[in-house]
Amino acid sequence: MQWMATCPHETVDVLACELQSLGIEQQNKFYRGIMFDCDLETAYRAHLLLRTASRIQRVVGKFDVSDLVTLQAALKKIIWPDWLRTHHAFTVRPTLADQSAQKLDENAIVTSVVQSIQKSAFEKSPPKFDPEADNPITIILFIRDGTCVLGIDTAGRALHKRGWRTSGHPAVLKETLAASILMLAGYTGHEPLVDPMCGSGTIAIEAAYIALNKAPLIHRGKDDFALEHLAGFDRPLWRRVGDQLRAQKKSGLSAPIYASDIKSDYVDVARACALRARVEKYINFSVTAFQDLEPPAPRGLLIANLPYGERIGAGTIDQLYKEVGQIIKQRFSLWRVALLVPSQAPIHLLALNTTKEISLRNGALPVKLLILER
Repeated sequence: MQWMATCPHETVDVLACELQSLGIEQQNKFYRGIMFDCDLETAYRAHLLLRTASRIQRVVGKFDVSDLVTLQAALKKIIWPDWLRTHHAFTVRPTLADQSAQKLDENAIVTSVVQSIQKSAFEKSPPKFDPEADNPITIILFIRDGTCVLGIDTAGRALHKRGWRTSGHPAVLKETLAASILMLAGYTGHEPLVDPMCGSGTIAIEAAYIALNKAPLIHRGKDDFALEHLAGFDRPLWRRVGDQLRAQKKSGLSAPIYASDIKSDYVDVARACALRARVEKYINFSVTAFQDLEPPAPRGLLIANLPYGERIGAGTIDQLYKEVGQIIKQRFSLWRVALLVPSQAPIHLLALNTTKEISLRNGALPVKLLILER
């Protein structure tokens, strides 16, 4: 079976490492994703285990497309009852990735796919085309360089939506980005971790999942993944995979995790999120200003998403960056450090001799991950 996992292009290599850890050696990287082959059991594991993937697709077919006629001819060869169930609505999303593809009419592409499905020999009536339905199955056509890759989204909700997020913080870090940051920083759970600007707690919660060997999507409910609504879904195998992953979760941490913030409201939100994620008891939360921070162990990893563009406590962002750099040098001189900062932030004021600078994106904002190894 052929699959695609998508992610921000900057973290494709991190995703590749995750797939490799699942035993998937043969990978074909492309812009913002990876195509790979694996059996159904491994694919089910990937849906529950991948920390950095945005979405996963099952590949239905790959064919040359020069115009609408060649597309329609290829669609006629697809046996849609092998893929779709009668009772679940679907939608179609073409992605026309270059100028030659954009010459095709997007609405005509959608119509062609819909007609192909409606003319297929389903035992009962074909599934309805209804983009406004609740969680319709999404059929995706990615057309570029005269080639169309047709896939079906098997994630449903985006994979960063773990199911534990609550409201109450104005600028949350996406869970997949937090996991990428931790993995790029080399975090495995075997050293103390401090997040002194925890916000809604995303980094600390993702760290707890890594340290506990806990599958990040394990708490999504029944029928929450789109793959559960596709033809050929193997419910007993899905349950067996889930049970195996639950059994592999560790009973405790090898090293402690500390999360703090200057604002008590944010710490309350972080604690509530951690409780919903079922890792609250593993994280030491406190209301603490960065300036008052003391290392809880001789060595460890300090990781933080530094703010930019607003006041934090007393003083300006320039002052904060100076203080952050000074405190790291004075109090955390033996600790490894990973700081996520906006690309336009006053990075020079940190005055740290970083060993790596990795360009990432936090939503639409260009950011850098500054890593200081010891």
